[in-house]
Amino acid sequence: MKITKITSHILQYDLPHELGYSQQFYHKRTAHLVEVETDEGVTGWGESFGPGNIAIANKTIIEKVIQPMILGEDPLNRDKIWHKIYNLLRDHGQKGMPMQALSGVDIALWDIFGKIANMPLYQLIGGKHRADVPVYGYGMMLRQENIDSLCARFRDEAAQIKQMGFCATKMKVGFGPDDDLRLATAVREGVGDDFDFMVDANHCYNTSDALYVGRGLEELKAYWFEEPIAPEDLDGYRELRQGLKVNISGGEAEFSRWGWRTLLEKRCLDIAQPEVCALGGISEYLRVLALCHAHHTPVVNHVWGSAVAVAVNLHLLVAMPALPGGIYQRAPMLEFDTTDNKFRDELLQDSLNIWQQLKTHKGHVTPPERAGLGVTPDRDFIEAYRLDI
Repeated sequence: MKITKITSHILQYDLPHELGYSQQFYHKRTAHLVEVETDEGVTGWGESFGPGNIAIANKTIIEKVIQPMILGEDPLNRDKIWHKIYNLLRDHGQKGMPMQALSGVDIALWDIFGKIANMPLYQLIGGKHRADVPVYGYGMMLRQENIDSLCARFRDEAAQIKQMGFCATKMKVGFGPDDDLRLATAVREGVGDDFDFMVDANHCYNTSDALYVGRGLEELKAYWFEEPIAPEDLDGYRELRQGLKVNISGGEAEFSRWGWRTLLEKRCLDIAQPEVCALGGISEYLRVLALCHAHHTPVVNHVWGSAVAVAVNLHLLVAMPALPGGIYQRAPMLEFDTTDNKFRDELLQDSLNIWQQLKTHKGHVTPPERAGLGVTPDRDFIEAYRLDI
């Protein structure tokens, strides 16, 4: 079997209203699918992290840089292919977009492997440690509104997410320490005292402000404080972890086992959040997971993107060993974006039925049981939303 073609599909549509996080406001939803074809008719699907113009840059890397490197290779030689690509790109990008591009290709190769073996991904990587996974719903995105209006919306939206059946919720911040604590207070009021909520800063604070906000989140009993400061500031992360009781989480902007090694050795995180569609794909994710557990750091995957990304993470989460082990372990949760996302809800020939599973399984969901990732994108849907470049 040989790889014959790699295609990068960038999908995009206009959102019904703007969404925002601490770094920007945006009006378009993007997904970046990667398709790997073989001479025996077996096709694999993957996904690369990165919206908008980032996806356009990654498309060029996938089709013009990576594809010529591996045409004619046996797709089952995943580890050989991974290291060939990484070694040839090492001088040009050990982090960022080259790794995001490699991730999509690697995930597609695992999909091919599963289809050849006629086994779902979770079996290929060791089998189920749990039958299903709890799901937390994130929402409460920023908009360009006054703080009183935002507080009211955050309170109502948080309550709605709880009523939908999610096991926890996550909000965005980014308007400044005092206003952000007002927003967090509104979310706590919306969900009540007996429901976990998390706060995602997307690295908008300096260490001093993060300490201030973190102390306020302690009083609100937030479960974790995500990416409070710049991902490069490892000493700052360690300072926050030592100075705050709220869990410090992060890692979505870290890449490969080498980047994660330093992050973990410095004891920067209470909870690790690797992004499989960015850090190097499933092959590298499994190495990073082993590193996290070797450093006694629990993992709750970062998830952003289409139904392909959701399916990959469902497999990874059911196959993740409990840490440290015990009868009443807190299970790793699936991150699920509750905002408008056609690429998650309408992309597949057979839906993952996340929304329905939430209702029938009391906030838990199961991975697909079909071979590989267990999902097949609808080509008519892809054509309808393809971004012409």
